[in-house]
Amino acid sequence: MKRWIGFILHLAMIVVLTSFGSYTVMKKETVEIPDSLKVTANLEIFAPQDSIELLDEDEVTPPFLGKAYNGFKEALAFKESQGKYQRVNTLGYLGKYQFGSSTLNLMGVYDMDEFLDNPKLQEKAFVANIARNKWILRRDIKRFNGKTIGGIKVTESGILAAAHLAGAGNVKKYLRSYGQNDVTDAYGSSISYYMKKFAGYDISNIKQQKNAKV
Repeated sequence: MKRWIGFILHLAMIVVLTSFGSYTVMKKETVEIPDSLKVTANLEIFAPQDSIELLDEDEVTPPFLGKAYNGFKEALAFKESQGKYQRVNTLGYLGKYQFGSSTLNLMGVYDMDEFLDNPKLQEKAFVANIARNKWILRRDIKRFNGKTIGGIKVTESGILAAAHLAGAGNVKKYLRSYGQNDVTDAYGSSISYYMKKFAGYDISNIKQQKNAKV
């Protein structure tokens, strides 16, 4: 009886070990992607108008929308307000692109409540402000575009993003001092930071205009 019990236990152990030792080898194959599914065009994607609320925007980045004008404005809007038309910050700057009331007055906008409730008006104001800053900074764009200041390559889009942050006058001082006069806003963003962050976008479709209005 002891011999039979020992034999059965030994046989059971062999079966268990054999079961655990079994495995299947998957053959690695190269999968060909059909031409119909390959993306060959440089497409520009439009961002959704509302973003989810984020606790720390410095830890996230907006989805890549391409380097054309739409990518520029949506990336800038994400940094300013996470793309929210109704956003008002602690300093009273308004909307998706965080305009001050004095800047809006220059472009013919005087009713701030209407401005906050009107996404189309906010988009028109952004275009007008870019056109206006292009005219103010036209000589500086021509002079400094492509140069390197403080390790940052200067581009037209970087210049105009910095002008949106700090004003065209402060950007002139920054460029003409070769980076010595670098202005920082109340939240810690500087001209040089915007110059780098928003470099290399193609915004040639927005033409300079001296007194651009909404």
